[in-house]
Amino acid sequence: MFASLIFTLVAVINFTNAFYLPGVAPTSYKENEKIPLLVNHITPSVFHENKNKEDYVYSFDHYHPMLHFCQPEKLEKQPESLGSIIFGDRIYNSAFDITMLKNETCKSLCQTTYPPTDAGFVNKLIENGFSYNWLIDGLPAARRLHDKRTDSDFYGAGFELGFVDKDGKAHLDNHFDIQIEYHEREDGQFRIVGVTVEPHSWDRTEAECSAQEYQPVFVSPKDATNVVFTYDITFVPSATVWATRWDKYLHVYDPKIQWFSLINFSLIVVCLSLVMAHILVRALKNDITRYNDVNLDDEFQDESGWKLVHGDVFRAPKNPLLLSVLVGSGIQLFLMSFTTIGFALLGLLSPSNRGSLSTVMFILYALFGSVGSFISGSIYKFFGGEKWKLNMILTPVLVPGGILVTFAFLNFFLIFVKSSGAVPAGTLLAIVVIWFIISVPLSAVGSLLALKKEQLSQPVRTNQIPRQIPTQPFYLKTIIVALVAGIFPFGSISVEMYFIYSSLWFNRVFYMFGFLFFCFLLMAITTSLVTVLMTYYTLCAENYKWQWRSMFIAGGCSIYVFIHAIILSKFSLGGFTTIVLYVGYSLLISVLAFILTGSIGFIASLMFVRKIYSSVKID
Repeated sequence: MFASLIFTLVAVINFTNAFYLPGVAPTSYKENEKIPLLVNHITPSVFHENKNKEDYVYSFDHYHPMLHFCQPEKLEKQPESLGSIIFGDRIYNSAFDITMLKNETCKSLCQTTYPPTDAGFVNKLIENGFSYNWLIDGLPAARRLHDKRTDSDFYGAGFELGFVDKDGKAHLDNHFDIQIEYHEREDGQFRIVGVTVEPHSWDRTEAECSAQEYQPVFVSPKDATNVVFTYDITFVPSATVWATRWDKYLHVYDPKIQWFSLINFSLIVVCLSLVMAHILVRALKNDITRYNDVNLDDEFQDESGWKLVHGDVFRAPKNPLLLSVLVGSGIQLFLMSFTTIGFALLGLLSPSNRGSLSTVMFILYALFGSVGSFISGSIYKFFGGEKWKLNMILTPVLVPGGILVTFAFLNFFLIFVKSSGAVPAGTLLAIVVIWFIISVPLSAVGSLLALKKEQLSQPVRTNQIPRQIPTQPFYLKTIIVALVAGIFPFGSISVEMYFIYSSLWFNRVFYMFGFLFFCFLLMAITTSLVTVLMTYYTLCAENYKWQWRSMFIAGGCSIYVFIHAIILSKFSLGGFTTIVLYVGYSLLISVLAFILTGSIGFIASLMFVRKIYSSVKID
């Protein structure tokens, strides 16, 4: 029922024309039937071997005016999902003429002229590892690669725009040897199961492909350069069936590291669980028993600090409205992430449907607004807040509004460099409209349910006069504890963060959702355990201000997320715009990680505090 609602909403949005589900019929071709070749944006590639290259994080349209690539007689933009638009996909038809089972040799595509004013732009893209991205029957045109660490061959999506010779001179690829692998069915029809391209750079005056050695093409910044584009088509039978055709593209680059990471941090979670069991089963149980059996003399109070603050532990923190809004938004992010990864793990989201993952993330985030607002309203009510209308308004607006404003700000830089990743103003407006149509009403319902629901009980009464907090040890300062505690949850996702960033910036296909799902669970469990442990020590030090502290301690993971992103950049980012985009999006991801992990830590600490104080007898 819930999945059906999601898919219905996606269809209503009218940004996509299809959704991948297991069992959807593949496309079958007959002999001599036309096969469309679609072109997508030009993107930076992580496979480029030029050591002096700079890294860029934005893409360009295939038909960018300065690239002068061959265009069809009638240019047609293909339907795209909301997620595809946000992530910069711009898919068009092409001038390639491909017929099923018809091999072609040195077929002319077009002849174009590069003026000197555009040479610098083309050569810069080649030098910095930009790649073509073509699509045939939903499969990316790839190049064959070999992984020395696993001694296995695989297909890397996309292929280079050109190459740089030993002298550092850039050369444009203008001949494409396209190999299409097909699987023949019993009914005499054929299905495409693989597409590879071997590009060449041949400087010729006409469309000819002789056996002689050609000089590579150099787009000169001094004189106009004529370039002839040609291609070969070769059809190759394959035993690969359609259902497994993506296996060649989905390559684990270093599975040993991932398994080591999972086993390593699984052991850490077990160790933390044992520590928690020691505290909860032995220390707390003994403390509670002794506290309930003897009189509270001064000597006993000195050794049992967490019980001395029972009259203040449920005192409302500073800015309870902001805290409740952040926690509600964090739970909303957690549910969205958990459900999306779960759908992908079950095979409901396929890499063949570009943008489907991000589209579903947006829809789920909007739908879970009701849960986030319910949590936010319940916590604010627990703190004794009275501005429930303001809480109702801020919960669906504050964090999503901050995300949208940051996204729109960074979008101006993409517009400035004329990147294909620049999201049109109409799409941004549509996102806002969809948000107010779907999420805001659902959030209002969640807030009203929280208002009508019985308030979460407080096990002990709060004193009128706050207790003075003694001087805290330096090692219990929030920033120090956050830095130490943040290492554990970050360690559980650090390896996957590398692959996620490679997918975001370098057009790799991310598919290891099994690893990601398990790592995500490890992160949530580790965050909860570490935060509860630190909350216990905080209360033992007679510091009853645990609410914001638990949020910051659990959110310490986000510091390492940002540091990790900066280290991954290797400080070779190309240009001011790339630096702003990379740092800006990395900072946004880190802030969202803080809200998500911080809310997990707060909820875990709230449950822990209520549990231990409900077990003691207070007169």
